[in-house]
Amino acid sequence: MTVTPDAVAWAELKPAEFIARRDAFPVVYLPMGLCEPHGHVAPFGLDTIKAEYLATQAACRFGGIVAPTMAYHIHETGYHAPWLRDVMGGVNPLLAALPPHLVLETLLYQFRAFRNAGFQGIVVISGHNANQADLRMVADAFAAHYPIAHFVRSDPELVAGRYEGDHAGRYELSQLLHIRPHLVAMDRASWAMTDPLGRFAQNPDVAEASALEGQGIIEASITAIGDAVHTFSLDRAPPSFLPMAAMEPIWADIAAKRSDWVTLRGDDSKW
Repeated sequence: MTVTPDAVAWAELKPAEFIARRDAFPVVYLPMGLCEPHGHVAPFGLDTIKAEYLATQAACRFGGIVAPTMAYHIHETGYHAPWLRDVMGGVNPLLAALPPHLVLETLLYQFRAFRNAGFQGIVVISGHNANQADLRMVADAFAAHYPIAHFVRSDPELVAGRYEGDHAGRYELSQLLHIRPHLVAMDRASWAMTDPLGRFAQNPDVAEASALEGQGIIEASITAIGDAVHTFSLDRAPPSFLPMAAMEPIWADIAAKRSDWVTLRGDDSKW
């Protein structure tokens, strides 16, 4: 069942409605995505579209508010660098990516903003997979100083053991066929063989995608989010206001451990 989105986005709420929703269920959902190549059949923003849909449906079904989307993510560094060369073959990927330190420090300050806005639980859903360990590192570092319930996952992690994630293949395109079918051009799947752009990061099994499978993936994902938020402890007293300066020592500790960042592991780029 798809729930029609109705006034759950922070950006669309007026003060009275924001406060009412927050007080009823003080959880905020942050969708994270990226514009990157997803073959010839899908739009660049597939990662973002998935994350926004899951966050919005979760807020509609379980309560809470959807934060403004973070639509820039980490790419071109660490393990991403050789992967990108392999699936693009030297073609310009037309990415909207940022280096890890910018994304991770921004996430830290977003946690501060969420806490200052009165939220007691934070859900981060990333449609861009494989960077989530570093996202959790930031979330855990913040919560170690200022305790707050949090759940940080990429969308394939939500359905691990039931469905196998991929990039621009059966898994991802099935989701898009369910939630935004008009954005899919499945008749272009064969372009990977002859188009000047080549494969453009498209997975060979993309033609196996189906809206029915996508519905199963999406519903299982939303259920997993619901299971997580219903374990949150949301009865804390209103916290004191955190100034921006309070984030500086936390970030300094995270930055000092750059050698542990997954997004820089095996990196051969200037970052």
